[in-house]
Amino acid sequence: MPDDVLDAILDAAVRGPSGGNRQQWAWVVVRDRATKAQIAEWYREGWRAAYGDRRDAVLGAATDDAGVSDAGFRAVEHLALHLEEAPVWVVPVLRNAAGSTDPRLGASIYGAVQNLVLAARAYGLGTTLTTFHTVRESDVAALLGLPGDALTMGLVPLGYPARGRWSEPRRRPLAEVVHRDRWEG
Repeated sequence: MPDDVLDAILDAAVRGPSGGNRQQWAWVVVRDRATKAQIAEWYREGWRAAYGDRRDAVLGAATDDAGVSDAGFRAVEHLALHLEEAPVWVVPVLRNAAGSTDPRLGASIYGAVQNLVLAARAYGLGTTLTTFHTVRESDVAALLGLPGDALTMGLVPLGYPARGRWSEPRRRPLAEVVHRDRWEG
């Protein structure tokens, strides 16, 4: 991924909303293979704890009790098993967050993360926001050299899709979902 594209995506991210315009965020760009391999291993621990050991129960479940569709499960499983293959990761970090008991403390960063994701899609990159790595938050923070007051608020892998339509998700046409001045039809 060209640096100018990554910089444009990060520029879009930092222009996102921030509660009180405090901008208590930072962004760690990870390209190092060894770092990604280690975090991916920890990420898979979180994946297995949440879903991995329930594969047979989730796939083909007759009810919504599984909490995820078969296709959704397979997509998340693929991400867990191949996370380190994404050429670039962006890790959104929130300062002054470690030790907080405020469940909404990090809410401001997610608007900025959404800007990052939308900008990435505009450049034809596949991406998602994921958090299974947080089961080893302190280890990830140490590996990334984060300050003691910081928490990772997600992990955003970026890459040009080898196949599929992930860079342009299927959506209904605007004419079907946008109403001008009044609801029509």
